[in-house]
Amino acid sequence: MIVESGSVALIERVREGRTYYLFPGGGVEPGETPEEAAVREAREELGVDVELGDLVYDEVFAGTRFLYFRARVVGGEFGTGGWPDHAERAEEERVLSGTHRPAWIALDDLAGKDIRPPELAKLVVEHG
Repeated sequence: MIVESGSVALIERVREGRTYYLFPGGGVEPGETPEEAAVREAREELGVDVELGDLVYDEVFAGTRFLYFRARVVGGEFGTGGWPDHAERAEEERVLSGTHRPAWIALDDLAGKDIRPPELAKLVVEHG
């Protein structure tokens, strides 16, 4: 969870005609800690290097545990992520998966947007 200058870093997804937003993140690879995964995913999805802060949200969804950390950008260039797992898919799979676009969304503009998980979006609005 990266919040800077009144905005939060999210991934804008357009899939099957619907637009929604996700907090950056992904799976933990073998031999990797959740913290290491969070740093790697920020680099892959957003193009930035981050320094992690506190764990701010912990949820289980569809049998999978998701941990969300506060993070601060310390390097890289926002929006230059390479999406290696998406690039490795066949063209048809990429089309079905939809688009992924890093976006800064102003905290004042979060209301009314489909942000997942919604409980974390609420925390961001309340506590920044």
